[in-house]
Amino acid sequence: MGNIFDNLGKKTVFKDKKPLDHRFLPENLPHRNEQIMQIAKYWSEALNNVTPSDVTLYGKTGTGKTAAAKFAKEQLNEAAKDKNVFVRVEYIRCTDYTTEYQVIAQLCQQLGRNVPHRGWTKGEIVNTFRDIFRQTAFGKKLILIVILDEIDILLEKDGDGILYTLTRTDNVSILSISNYVDFKKFIKPRVMSSLRDKEIVFPPYGADQLADILSERAELAFDEGVLEDDVIPLCSAMAAKEEGDARYALDLLRTAGEIAVDEDSDIVRGEYVRQAKDVIEHNKVTDIIRTLPSQQQRVLEAILILTQQNEEITSGKLYDTYKEVSKGDSVTYRRIFDFINELEMLGIISTNTISRGRGKGRTNIIKLQCDDKLLENTLYAI
Repeated sequence: MGNIFDNLGKKTVFKDKKPLDHRFLPENLPHRNEQIMQIAKYWSEALNNVTPSDVTLYGKTGTGKTAAAKFAKEQLNEAAKDKNVFVRVEYIRCTDYTTEYQVIAQLCQQLGRNVPHRGWTKGEIVNTFRDIFRQTAFGKKLILIVILDEIDILLEKDGDGILYTLTRTDNVSILSISNYVDFKKFIKPRVMSSLRDKEIVFPPYGADQLADILSERAELAFDEGVLEDDVIPLCSAMAAKEEGDARYALDLLRTAGEIAVDEDSDIVRGEYVRQAKDVIEHNKVTDIIRTLPSQQQRVLEAILILTQQNEEITSGKLYDTYKEVSKGDSVTYRRIFDFINELEMLGIISTNTISRGRGKGRTNIIKLQCDDKLLENTLYAI
């Protein structure tokens, strides 16, 4: 028997898969020039040795916020080379660094100061960070721009201490990225008064805009002539229905290509895009459900039971079924509303408030938004 890898990976429709990864930074970002130029306008102050204003980027998932920020970062670094300034732009993903300590420690590491990611006091780590600014590089003062991606996760978990520290450190500017307009509810007034950020909104992409993005990426990613004519329009239309999510469009296109490889096909067909949708939906829902806290899994199990019984799901009926599922280990009725909101935000359920008529008040009706068999198989496999 030869090596098991000898006959793998030889026939493929792909030239290079990297451009289909949402983390890939292309040389051009279609339909985001206006937002990029707004970032550049605020950051241009750094080229005059002035600390820029803080900036916040809003927009739903897949609207190009991170790509625009990283694109502006690369452009500023290039521009700073020709100026007599010392500018650093550092990117922090708040899903990876979820406390103030971790963020400050990582910034120290990225700026060349070796510090532990745990074990020091907050005062020690903050003083070490600020000490970097007291030192000069070739006689220039350091201006630091910190990109905090998905900042809402950090603020919800650890509070606004990171913003308090950064806004009170000389020569530091913050660019925050969030999927949620209301993330500032986690910021106390004393910190908001120091933030004074400029806001830039990233609207969802339309189907035609998504097609432009996919066309450019496909040219880099696929061999010539392997895509059927309806592949990119199908991916674009499906992603436009998912609130203009470019990440989803790229996932569809990449997965369709992978299905073509699995089918030993030289062509990526439209039918593969429809299959890709099912694959992505399955993986997404499965991953979300498996990582939910156990109490939310029980709420989902209760919703599943009522759905399979063809019951109209009100919050009261849901709570009664949830208590049966929980067998004595249950949370309060009020807490269930928090779980419902979180599950709706994840796209697993939907809620609709209806009026029962005069004197009967209003009622929340809950509906499952994923395949019940998929939910059942995932829940009972945990």
